[in-house]
Amino acid sequence: MKIDLTNTTSSKINAALMDARRAGGNAAGGMVLTLVIVTDEGSAYDALKAANDASREHPNRTLAVIKRAGRSPRARAETRLDAEILVGSDAGSGETVILRMHGELASHAQSVVLPLLLPDAPVVVWWPENAPLHPAQDPLGALAQRRITDAVTAESPVGQLAQRADSYTPGDTDLAWTRITGWRSMLAAALDQRPAKITSVVVAGESYNPSVELLGLWLMNRLNVPVERVVTAGPGITAVTLRTQDGAIVLDRPDGLMGTLCMPGSPDRQVALKRRETSELIAEELRRLDPDDIYASAVRTPVERLREPAEPDGEASPEAPAAADPAATAAAEPQPAAGDEAADEPAEKSGGRKTASRKRASS
Repeated sequence: MKIDLTNTTSSKINAALMDARRAGGNAAGGMVLTLVIVTDEGSAYDALKAANDASREHPNRTLAVIKRAGRSPRARAETRLDAEILVGSDAGSGETVILRMHGELASHAQSVVLPLLLPDAPVVVWWPENAPLHPAQDPLGALAQRRITDAVTAESPVGQLAQRADSYTPGDTDLAWTRITGWRSMLAAALDQRPAKITSVVVAGESYNPSVELLGLWLMNRLNVPVERVVTAGPGITAVTLRTQDGAIVLDRPDGLMGTLCMPGSPDRQVALKRRETSELIAEELRRLDPDDIYASAVRTPVERLREPAEPDGEASPEAPAAADPAATAAAEPQPAAGDEAADEPAEKSGGRKTASRKRASS
């Protein structure tokens, strides 16, 4: 069922939701939380689709806040609230309300959202893109027990981790952290099966991917060993190597689908490490509403502590000039004229080495 309300209010939206429930034969709501999505028109479709899929595991009321302040002074002066209500099969296992706020109302979204929150139920706010610098200090973020951002959508994804560390408040999380749950589980299970002393770690993945950095920072915190960051073509994280005295434990996933776990003294095993959809990530985050202390310790570790790979031995540095050939150098030097004692004097002081080189070059 779909209900359109133009130039409406929060009370009218609540009344329309109750009427829709009665029409569907379900006057009592069985929803467990309120999910507030702060997005724009361009990202609204994908975000709502992910939220509807996640609602099959977590029935909730989804409030999509779309701010349309307007470009012209006349449009900004007009204050209007338009709502689109989706219930039944169109809204997954819950209710969906799309709120389009025009004019100055866009600056006071919390006054519209607050009356629409489910009573006595947790609130989760998700910014698919353009997250605020301080989610907990945002007017909508202040209403929530859990705040979800996504660093991969930022202009500088890896640099965004530093901002998340500075503004971290218990209840904050990021989908870049959620994407590495499978990797963390597999690596922890591998060390449970074969306890060993880890000496160093190598994490390989595509550039500008905050999940790769977060995985390296997590391993650095948990194992207290140096971690080397290697850039590959991707997709996402491609391999993690745990170096031990008995050999290397390698978890390799070159195609983004299946991974291979290699352990000393054991046959290689195929493990499921498929890159997950956004709906699966949101569903995972909605399973727990308490602060994630492990994420907090990882994101607060400076990314600069990850080491870059060293240059191979024997390979000349691009800044250092190549060593010159002694014979070529000697050939390039001016030959002393016959009877020139001043020119012969340096050769005699050098123990005859330069004289011998000149003889070879002239032969």
